[in-house]
Amino acid sequence: MSKAGFVAVLGRPNAGKSTLLNFLCGQNLALVSHKANATRKRMNFIINHTNSQGEICQIIFVDTPGIHKQEKLLNQFMLQEALKAMGDCDLNVFLAPVYDELKFYEEFLELSSGKPHILLLTQCDKVSKEAVLEKMSEYQRFEDRFLALIPTECKPTFNPTPLLETISSHLPTSPLLYDEEILTTSNMREIYKEIIRESLFENLSDEIPYESDVVIEKFIESPTLNKVYAKIIVEKESQKAMIIGKGANTIKRIGKNARLKLESLEEKKIFLQLNVFAQRNWSKTREGLKKIGYDFDF
Repeated sequence: MSKAGFVAVLGRPNAGKSTLLNFLCGQNLALVSHKANATRKRMNFIINHTNSQGEICQIIFVDTPGIHKQEKLLNQFMLQEALKAMGDCDLNVFLAPVYDELKFYEEFLELSSGKPHILLLTQCDKVSKEAVLEKMSEYQRFEDRFLALIPTECKPTFNPTPLLETISSHLPTSPLLYDEEILTTSNMREIYKEIIRESLFENLSDEIPYESDVVIEKFIESPTLNKVYAKIIVEKESQKAMIIGKGANTIKRIGKNARLKLESLEEKKIFLQLNVFAQRNWSKTREGLKKIGYDFDF
């Protein structure tokens, strides 16, 4: 017997969605940043779990952008990505940091249209046990709305079994949808793009990471060396100059940081070439966003 299904991972920006998924799959595949709204597109992570009944359960987690409302066109696209995942998946998991107000969960309930979901109380290691219990009691008034309320933390002692057991108990009986060796349905170009974007977030401040994106122009793979040619797109010439930096020091630091992460992921040498281009208002028009790979259907 086996089960399989899609599970959307939802929450406000910086709720810890990508961190949780990287932890569950044992690889740093999702972009993680302390800056909000780093995730822009959905990305699937495949976790295989044998439950307490001996059934093989294939859980396809869908990482999503944070649920938020802003007027910018790119932010509208990101919200639609989250809403699509919310509606399309068999089950939702909503991440609520333990120190959050309940209003974020109430906003989620308004959007979810009664879709079955698990409420995951995150970052519980940052407060006392008494604070965790107090917050759980606050959520109890919504107990008729969620399937389960699970406190959790992402650190080496975290035991994911309660979460995986709860999810698997609500999945439909089904043949496995993907090969058990596959960690994600994203292709390597998409993963490389996200790792380079993560390096931008780590090495740049202010608005530049939000007004930039990455396009993989060429990808050449061999058994011992992968060659990656990518361009970083920004809104303004001044941003281009800041990314390059004096004596090209900043772009070298960004490239080295991304290359080391790629080599760790691939376990082989990576040649990475980055070029920076200013493309005015690329994120403010549908045409500009479509050229970068953001497909609108609204």
